Amino acid sequence: MLAVADSDSYLKWAAGLLNNLPASWTTEMTVVRTPIAPSDSQIAAAVSGTTSAGVGEKGTQPSVVSSRQLRKAAERFRPDVVLLACTGPVVDVLAAEVLSGLRPRPVFVSGLPGISVPATEKAWLFRSACDLFIVHSGREVAEFSAIGRQLGGGGSVALARLPYLDLGKADAPNGDRDRVIFATQAKVPYEREEREQILLSLAALAAGRSDLDVVVKLRARDSERQTHNERHHYERLWNEMAAEGRVRQDAVRFAAGPMHEHLTHAAGFVTVSSTAALEAIAQRVPLLVLSDFGVSAEMINLVFEGSGCLGTMDDLAKGDFRMPTDAWCQANYFHDAAANDWIDKISALVSESHAGTFVPATSVLDGPEHTSARRRARLRLDVPPTVLRYGYRAKRQMRRYLKVF
Repeated sequence: MLAVADSDSYLKWAAGLLNNLPASWTTEMTVVRTPIAPSDSQIAAAVSGTTSAGVGEKGTQPSVVSSRQLRKAAERFRPDVVLLACTGPVVDVLAAEVLSGLRPRPVFVSGLPGISVPATEKAWLFRSACDLFIVHSGREVAEFSAIGRQLGGGGSVALARLPYLDLGKADAPNGDRDRVIFATQAKVPYEREEREQILLSLAALAAGRSDLDVVVKLRARDSERQTHNERHHYERLWNEMAAEGRVRQDAVRFAAGPMHEHLTHAAGFVTVSSTAALEAIAQRVPLLVLSDFGVSAEMINLVFEGSGCLGTMDDLAKGDFRMPTDAWCQANYFHDAAANDWIDKISALVSESHAGTFVPATSVLDGPEHTSARRRARLRLDVPPTVLRYGYRAKRQMRRYLKVF
């Protein structure tokens, strides 16, 4: 299996999946260069705790390569399976153009790296050239299977346990459980004022509980890129609020690094919407999912309805953390391991390929009406990020660059 990632969250997901493959499988991992490619520190955090090829045993990290280098690597490696662990438009371009025509044609596998409730048509459409679509709960399997039947294209849907739920152990001594971890989410809440309210609640918790170290766990520093753009970075907001005298500068601490290491010391966990909430549940850390800004698909927290973990910023200020119900856990992401079928389904597809009976998936985005959108996505792979960042001001430079290719 050759795994290709394009951002920090997808890299973490891919590394975890490869880590759970049978020992007899040969694997390679790489990061394709895009404007959201992770930094060296983000790569190190994403692959922490895994031992897949190119990742763990020798302390190495997957390299960041261009689309041309990726194609050459695939031709050299001749994979039976390519895991496209990337954002939707990049998956589409890799399957339809960059990695098309490989012989033998590999099985293309894709999926989503976190909570995917409710299922969306866009997620399926961009991955409809893939032969297998991996998700992480029975609810997600049912919803995406229904979308696939409606829209066509693509292959089957497979179930896997979110791979990083098993990283790290909640085995720190009781005396070391002295942190409250706030996991940020780039997309929500959107408004600056809402984010400031969260920071004020964290400051109130820190003021009332001197025994707790309140930590804002960042997916990326202000200068780093993420899977999704973050309009109001929490660390930048905090520094501005501290300069205005609204919070004490040292009341909370900002940190990056692997989430599972932070959770080892956590007495409580809070988020608005983050897959890290599932990591907290896996490590038996009491948590809060903030509902002050609504519970909806737009807030990416709809799945937590009925979990018993929804609460408010007032609950946060008081340190009122909870554990989810057993029924919710069984229905959402903590299913019996016997239900996981993703490895069996990949193996079956590879066997069909070797037997000459494999019928590749057909993308529903193949057609002239999708050409311009695919061309824009291709630019993210072929044009250096430093050129793209200048946007319209660098049109001439971009045209000159593209003539070379």
